[in-house]
Amino acid sequence: MSLRRLGFLTIGLFDPEHPRDGHETTLQLIELGERLGFDSAWVRQRHLQFGISSPATVLAAATQRTARIELGTAVIPLGAENPLRLAEDLATVDVLSGGRLNPGFSTGTPMHFDDYKEALYPGTWRDEDLSYARLLRLRGFVRGDQVSDFSGREGIEEYSERVEPHSSGLAERLWYGAGSLRSARWAGANGFNLLTSSVVQSEGGSTDFAAVQRAQIDAYREERGAGARVSQGLVVIPTDSATAAQAEKYRAYAASRAHRVGVPQGPRGMLFAADLVGSSAEIAERLEADAAFQAVDEVAFALPFSFEHDDYEQLLGDIAGALAPLLGWSRSDR
Repeated sequence: MSLRRLGFLTIGLFDPEHPRDGHETTLQLIELGERLGFDSAWVRQRHLQFGISSPATVLAAATQRTARIELGTAVIPLGAENPLRLAEDLATVDVLSGGRLNPGFSTGTPMHFDDYKEALYPGTWRDEDLSYARLLRLRGFVRGDQVSDFSGREGIEEYSERVEPHSSGLAERLWYGAGSLRSARWAGANGFNLLTSSVVQSEGGSTDFAAVQRAQIDAYREERGAGARVSQGLVVIPTDSATAAQAEKYRAYAASRAHRVGVPQGPRGMLFAADLVGSSAEIAERLEADAAFQAVDEVAFALPFSFEHDDYEQLLGDIAGALAPLLGWSRSDR
């Protein structure tokens, strides 16, 4: 399957002593992505860490510095969000972007939830529904379902019974980050687009990452049928234009994480994909042999967490200029 849509994903790290600088470089990367012809730019969300904690705010800024590139979240853990308030924020960003927002979500208990649940939901955290139902509520709010019993004029003010602003079409651009057969099937059955990343849950005793991920994609497509959109998010690190020092750093980075590959991690048996380091020709050959990549025509290649801005510029340039064309992609803005 030829690559149709090219995206990238960043965590947006920053120095806690100088947070503005990190957020600014994230926005600069998104601007660079648009200049290079990327179809989409995605940001992660991290709570109580030195990464993007407010994707909607960052992407609102990005809407004013870009004109074409689609903007996504991969992913927002809904357990730490109020779905109605988040629906207002996302609809606002989508309006500002002219309909370019692609919000992705996860459900369930957020990471380290026990460490901050009392701060987030003081005295009420036990009552919060963190299941799939939370995402269905959010979609209803985005879609324009009634949320208030009152609408109309009160004095000089007008009130709506639905979330405002309403952004038509946003409800069809919601994504779910699935890592298991169960969650992939649920996403398909409930009409969400599918985000699949470099981490999946080992199932059926297999430790073959690509085979497990392909099974999840196939299960999703069986449920979703027509209109199924799947985006894969592996870590690719092309070295075509890298300096010798950069290439050495990239190889050392991948080597430091290689021990996780093929070995189920934690109580859920999570599997990690190998980081793909090498020339674009070498990476393209490995991707074309990957059973899961063969089933997608959209990607959001993940940038490594801890590199420097110059490294990210080099990687994005090589991905768009060398790797993606080898995979059949061409710029849609030309």
